[in-house]
Amino acid sequence: MKNFIALLLCTLLIFVHGGFVMGAGTKDGSEQWGYVQVRPKAHMFWWHYKSPYRVDDPSKPWPMILWLQGGPGASGVGIGNFQEIGPLDNFLNPRNSTWLKKADLLFVDNPVGTGYSFVEDDNAYVKTDEEAATDLTTLLRKLFNKNEQLQKSPLYVVAESYGGKYAVTLGLSIVKAMKAGHLKIKFGGVALGDSWISPQDYVFSWGPLLKDLSRLDNNGLAKSKRLAQQIKRQIEAGQFVNATDTWGDLQNVIVLGSNSVDFYNFMLDSANDPLESTATSLQSSKAAVSSQKYSTYLGTTQKFTPDGDGDVRTLMNGAIKDKLKIIPENVRWGSQSGNVFAALSGDFMKPRINEVDELLKNGVNVTVYNGQVDLICATKGTEAWVEKLKWEGLKTFLSLDRNPLYCEDDTVTTKGFVRSYKNLHFYWILGAGHFVPVDQPCISLQMIGDITQSPN
Repeated sequence: MKNFIALLLCTLLIFVHGGFVMGAGTKDGSEQWGYVQVRPKAHMFWWHYKSPYRVDDPSKPWPMILWLQGGPGASGVGIGNFQEIGPLDNFLNPRNSTWLKKADLLFVDNPVGTGYSFVEDDNAYVKTDEEAATDLTTLLRKLFNKNEQLQKSPLYVVAESYGGKYAVTLGLSIVKAMKAGHLKIKFGGVALGDSWISPQDYVFSWGPLLKDLSRLDNNGLAKSKRLAQQIKRQIEAGQFVNATDTWGDLQNVIVLGSNSVDFYNFMLDSANDPLESTATSLQSSKAAVSSQKYSTYLGTTQKFTPDGDGDVRTLMNGAIKDKLKIIPENVRWGSQSGNVFAALSGDFMKPRINEVDELLKNGVNVTVYNGQVDLICATKGTEAWVEKLKWEGLKTFLSLDRNPLYCEDDTVTTKGFVRSYKNLHFYWILGAGHFVPVDQPCISLQMIGDITQSPN
């Protein structure tokens, strides 16, 4: 660890503008990071990795992936980067399955208040997905509009969990900004991984799915159905905060009736999940929405061991903060995350199916991928909302057979399925839970290469 930090300190460059630190990076240019003030008193942190596997191919430009984490309040810079797809894992060991093999990576702590991002005033937290998209579009304008090198790479917005709602609202914001000439960017499309696009469809999937798996009995199924119906009525009445409260009640019913099934992998008990979140994301959302009853943030994960080795919170507030140098001393990674969730409680249960339809209508490539054993964003729920799309190509899309997926030289073991028609693509990833790149790194890497049309 000491040698690692020493190396980082030797390669650090700081860029200063007008007396304020705007960004920093390594001397070789392989990494850059910094803050963008997206609004007064609202500061968003970003971290860009240039791939060492880059292939220059005029017919297939090298792509860039913007990774958006869930939560709300989960850190892409911490979780997506060090626990899922970045160059190093949370023990600072090289990750063989890093998505840098297929693209450059841009991690953003979104919305403001997440991870290293911070607000100076509680009124600066975003309250809607659209507000989060506006902030992200501001950040993209700052990074891309004066950087011709970045403009050459098609940008793919890849999201996980609640991040999918950010992705579709951001996608529409990008399309609008490009048409208005406000954003200079090549937009490759969006990929929605186990994404919370239609909360209603997901909560209706939980009970029947767990009953079929013998994790709920008829009594548990009946209780879950009653609460799901209540959530549906609340959503239809526009009572979204109440729906969020009832969602918390439903989770507790599932936890009690199933003896603590893992919401991120229904084949496990929550205590046996290698990415268990009990120390942070399963704070029962006590910091969020003040009801002190939610049991699971969407897509927030920490891996903790008794001595703290591999603890992402310790890593981000220790070695990584030391490396980055520009994080304000009073900013602790993740300290405002509960406030982010609370501020978005009125948007949390709103569906974003219409936004997916708008993206498809505008010709944007939309990819949906889902882990087979995810519960919180179960495939059953994802299929349900996809079937509600009004897109003109949906009937043909649903009529097509799926193609099996294999990984590398293994043409015997089925790793998943894919179906594509025009600009809609759906991947079923077998053996994966909520965190697809963690559970199935090989096929995930192959999938993202196909999505981004990577020349590598």
